[in-house]
Amino acid sequence: MQIKESIHIAVPATVVDQIWSEVDRWHLWDPDTRQARLNGPFAVGSKGRIVPGKGMGLPMLVTERTAGRSFTVEAYIPLFRIHFEHSVCAVDGGAQVAHRVWFTGALAFLFGPGVARQVREGLPATMRSLKAYAEKRHGTLP
Repeated sequence: MQIKESIHIAVPATVVDQIWSEVDRWHLWDPDTRQARLNGPFAVGSKGRIVPGKGMGLPMLVTERTAGRSFTVEAYIPLFRIHFEHSVCAVDGGAQVAHRVWFTGALAFLFGPGVARQVREGLPATMRSLKAYAEKRHGTLP
């Protein structure tokens, strides 16, 4: 099971990538994130914590990072993983951004449907919020 949303944002792809790299500021554009932090650089292998808008904080791990193009983080509890993949590419008039979420682990069958429902409900708003945040931020740059 996977959930995917995409949106056009009228900024260069590098602006979106910069916003993503500011992990401690994710809450400014992601209404489903109360807090996020990494204990190291925004790079593969860095660990941290993400606290969703509803629920308990979860450990997270950066599992993929291609500067300027994509990153994936994995939030986890024993036997259940939530994978959040983010990608951006330059297109005419800005950037095309996609977020994809999927679940793995022995307990995915148990936790997956409930988490999927929350993600399906929240992801469109997250994408619209990222768009507004990026376009406003880009508009204020000199």
